[in-house]
Amino acid sequence: MNTVSAEVSVPAQVPEAPAEKKTKAVRRTSRKARKAAEGGRLRTLSTVANRESRFLNRELSWLAFNERVLSEARDVRNPPLERLKYAAICGSNLDEFFMVRVAGVHRQIAAGVMVPGPDGLLPRETLSLVRERTHGMLREIEKAARHALRELQDSGVRLTRVADLGKRARAQLREHYLAEIQPVLTPLVVDPSHPFPYLSNLSLNLGVLLGAEKGEAPDFARVKIPVGVLPRVVAVGDQLLMLEDVIAAHIGELFKGRRVLRAHLFRVTRNTDYEFEEEEAEDLLATIEDGLRRRRFGSAVRLEVIRDTPQDILDFLREKLRLAAEDLFMLEGPLGTADLMGLPVSRPDLAYPDFTPAVADLDGEEEDGIFDTLGRGDVILHHPYDSFVNVLNFLEEAARDPQVLAIKQTLYRTGDDARLLGALRMAAENGKQVVAMIELKARFDEQRNISWARKLERAGAHVVYGVAGLKTHAKVSMVVRREPGGLRRYVHIGTGNYNAKTARLYTDLSLLSADTELGADVAELFNHLTGYAEAEYTHLLVAPETARSGFEALLEREAEHARAGREAWARIKVNQLTDPGMVEALYRASEAGVKVEMVIRGVCCLRPGVPGLSEHIRVRSLLGRYLEHARVYAFGNGGSPEVYFGSADWMSRNLDRRVEVIAPVLEDRHRDAFLKILATEWTDQRGSWELRSDGEYEKEEGDRSAQQTFADARHPL
Repeated sequence: MNTVSAEVSVPAQVPEAPAEKKTKAVRRTSRKARKAAEGGRLRTLSTVANRESRFLNRELSWLAFNERVLSEARDVRNPPLERLKYAAICGSNLDEFFMVRVAGVHRQIAAGVMVPGPDGLLPRETLSLVRERTHGMLREIEKAARHALRELQDSGVRLTRVADLGKRARAQLREHYLAEIQPVLTPLVVDPSHPFPYLSNLSLNLGVLLGAEKGEAPDFARVKIPVGVLPRVVAVGDQLLMLEDVIAAHIGELFKGRRVLRAHLFRVTRNTDYEFEEEEAEDLLATIEDGLRRRRFGSAVRLEVIRDTPQDILDFLREKLRLAAEDLFMLEGPLGTADLMGLPVSRPDLAYPDFTPAVADLDGEEEDGIFDTLGRGDVILHHPYDSFVNVLNFLEEAARDPQVLAIKQTLYRTGDDARLLGALRMAAENGKQVVAMIELKARFDEQRNISWARKLERAGAHVVYGVAGLKTHAKVSMVVRREPGGLRRYVHIGTGNYNAKTARLYTDLSLLSADTELGADVAELFNHLTGYAEAEYTHLLVAPETARSGFEALLEREAEHARAGREAWARIKVNQLTDPGMVEALYRASEAGVKVEMVIRGVCCLRPGVPGLSEHIRVRSLLGRYLEHARVYAFGNGGSPEVYFGSADWMSRNLDRRVEVIAPVLEDRHRDAFLKILATEWTDQRGSWELRSDGEYEKEEGDRSAQQTFADARHPL
């Protein structure tokens, strides 16, 4: 066989810790490269502009959030498998950030936007700061992943490299490669008759140099690492190896008769922020499907390579992908840490202890089961501590019950839950009126939602594809039932999606209710969404019609209480706060003396603690084993607190361009429970960070955990 071993550049699964010190030459080079990337004076000007603004930069605030997640990947109090998972989440988050947010900044620059944002920064200034921060962040994510992998190896998990295998294991691996891996691979050479191939988004690739005739330049070939088709981690016997390492070690098998000079790993990220032209679409479903195909071909926004990749390959790839030098990320590896989420290691001792949610008995002893229970009072569920099974049971019982006439439901991110789809199909097949409002524009879930829509249509359900120009983000269901006193409505309103998988991983809140006025409001909502009928709501705040004005009125009422010397406070929990109007409303409340406490998991563009502006506002971010996802809005109201909850963050898109539902908590006992949840989360130490006025976050010290408190309340020790 006329092949030779290739010089390959792929990351080790468990590399040696890097040297602590660099040579003076390397340090000088690094400083020079950083200065070029930052733009020197540009960085200074943009930093000053941002510090003087009333608003924090959205992109930099998001990066600060991802750094907080990264701290969980470093925290040795977390088991090593969980630290690896946090590193994978950081990598996945950053992938989406480049695909959407960074791509959007690139588009603004290309369009010649020269108007500063609310934070005082121009798009090119934002991009410069983002590039600076993300280069370091990617290196830290990979370092955290390597440390976790090294600890797994020290704990007996057999992570290894091909080069470290013995002769027998190498022979076994070669058989596995030839039988299970090579048939999936496609080597693509680049020459005058073979143009540079399209590199798909987030694809992991080997760039291979092949020897040519004397005096001619080497040929370049690309081999895509088929992650997704095959697992990223290959198990051979009790050994675990990275797929790219296995392919690189056998690269000569793909190019028989050619001399393989070297192979280097690289990864591409593309713009996926495709806008669907709804107003011009006669068939929204067909438009979305066409848009998904077009999204695959967005322009490249990032190129990740292994650090020792030769300059000629870097220049070649940058030219073909049309990327600036600042969009090139030189890393140690492993590239694409998001793929490490599902490491095939069954070691409970290296992960969080299992947690089984509580399943409330809502059926009781009565013939009418859950409907009888709800007739006696509302039920509040706090997920994941309370199981999402109760919500599925509610829908399944409605599908079976002969007295139920109709089920109406919004669906945003459905997941693959067979019970939910089965309940709606069963209801339709049982002759009930089933209306499913499926949002086809839920980013990255479009294809799954299209599949659900077609299955439900075939079952006889009425499927509505959302409202033109808006995303339907509300989490609402309504069941209409015939009872002795007439028709009665039962509703479910939540802060999380109808997705049983994420309900085990996210903290959310659910309300199951038979309240007459609340049911009438939800009926108005569905008539408005499906028939564009005008709606009047007694209790609900609904975006884009009444949510913004409702929230502003509630904050202004608190300000009036404060000015009158009465008790005035607001306790808000949302995922993001980026809307300038809501930030200004909070500033006005603070100036009036309203005490504001906010738990904001992710992006926050408000500056807390600024004298004369926001000195009465405190902001904390809460992280933990579960993703904090619930949205709660509580107001002191002069000593008679009111509490709301729902699907809306305080972002412009949620308040102006989405259908969102915010419901009041009507029963005193449940209002007290919501306030207790907020108070418990505010005193968290384990995963809590406080936002300073300069945009930096400071970690709380201590081990008190709100999430553990909630879990213990369901499962006493």
